[in-house]
Amino acid sequence: MDSLITAAARALAAGDPLGALKRVALRDDAPALALRGIAMAQLGDFPRAKALLKSAARAFGTREAVARARCVVAEAEIALVSRDLGWPEKALETARSTLETHGDRVNAAHARNLQVRRLVLIGRLDEAERALAGFDPALLPPLARAAHALSVAGIAIRRLQTKVARAALEQAHAVAREAGIPALVAEVDGALLALTTPAARLIVRDKARALLLEEVEALLASGALVIDACRHVVQAGDRVVPLATRPVLFALARTLAEAWPGDASREALLAGAFRARHADESHRARLRVEIGRLRAELRHVAEVRATTRGFALVPLGNREVSVLAPPAEGQQGAVLALLADGEAWASSALAIALGASARTVQRALDALCAAGKVQPIGQGRARRWTPPPVPGFPTVLLLPGPLPSD
Repeated sequence: MDSLITAAARALAAGDPLGALKRVALRDDAPALALRGIAMAQLGDFPRAKALLKSAARAFGTREAVARARCVVAEAEIALVSRDLGWPEKALETARSTLETHGDRVNAAHARNLQVRRLVLIGRLDEAERALAGFDPALLPPLARAAHALSVAGIAIRRLQTKVARAALEQAHAVAREAGIPALVAEVDGALLALTTPAARLIVRDKARALLLEEVEALLASGALVIDACRHVVQAGDRVVPLATRPVLFALARTLAEAWPGDASREALLAGAFRARHADESHRARLRVEIGRLRAELRHVAEVRATTRGFALVPLGNREVSVLAPPAEGQQGAVLALLADGEAWASSALAIALGASARTVQRALDALCAAGKVQPIGQGRARRWTPPPVPGFPTVLLLPGPLPSD
């Protein structure tokens, strides 16, 4: 292998993109283009990085399948970090299969981690767990082991398994220190903040307080009747009543829970579920119908009893009633939760991750921008959204091994 190419690859592996560029900046052969692309990605110039990697993939011959696959993996990582969730995942799976077939375990593992991270971002946790099942990262270099631990932690956090998440993040932190790449250490430190940052609000008897992730886990395991506005379910111990597709029923359940141990007036229920300011007989008739449906859904965890002025929620088994609410309400809260990872998101990627329409997400972004809670970067199709201030370091973008074919 060319000595300059080898030196540039080593510089990238050490987190020194400028050192790599000094060696290959003026070269246009395929290996140099690939390394320049990765270096530009580490410096945060994603459009230039993607263009260089596409050029490198074309420049590698058809016989250099491994090198071409590595370029695809690098391009996929840029798409992930720039939150281009519409990037074709089949291309990454093909590249991973090629790398495994040719014995490139390290880069194949890196491709697997990218697949898992994308699945976690869009909420397909079962698929992410299946992708990691039976995979042992012990023989991989530090960077790949840290990426694997971050993937495990990402799934565990979303599963509310805080002990598993903490153990994985501590492992990732130790491995990142071993790798000696500052951007990777900063990424792991940022992930650890998820365990020490309020994840939700607990509302009980008209009082609200912030909860850490482990406190949320303890609440859900306590057996209390929890109206979970983060996932739109009603949970009591092991019983979970999903209401994400029944927004009116969930709104009624939440209004009843916030009034517990008292009752909620019909006016409050109509306002909460139907946004009705002036109720007429048709509203009251619809309320009776929806309350009947709610009774049927909650029959195994609670009763809904009529009172003189409205209705009251009565949990079975003498349970406490709690409302678990996100830190910020509505679609804006969901958008802020995704932007909290510090990356720059496209509005189309936010829509994919949230399962919402592009117009709904854009309205939320416009409102948040007007409130100074998010800011746009770029114009047109290149526009991305971040919370202010813009993060001071790029996420590590680095194949865990020399990119050119050996």
